[in-house]
Amino acid sequence: MADMPSTARPRSNAARILTIVGFVFAVLALLLNPIIFGVLGVIAGIVGAVLGDKPLGWYAAAASVVAAIISIAVFSALVNN
Repeated sequence: MADMPSTARPRSNAARILTIVGFVFAVLALLLNPIIFGVLGVIAGIVGAVLGDKPLGWYAAAASVVAAIISIAVFSALVNN
């Protein structure tokens, strides 16, 4: 079989670290400040995915968005109640 060039970037340690930071920011968005930590989690997850940690980086970005939405919904429900 011939060597086929791959267009995917190999995963680096920086990609995995950024993905983990993205998940941490998702938790912080759920608990503390959804706007700031949600945006930071999305950025960290996307950068981690672009650097090569494909599935987990996108999951971290999605988790940050979901956590921010849930946190905003809970906060608005508590304020309006």
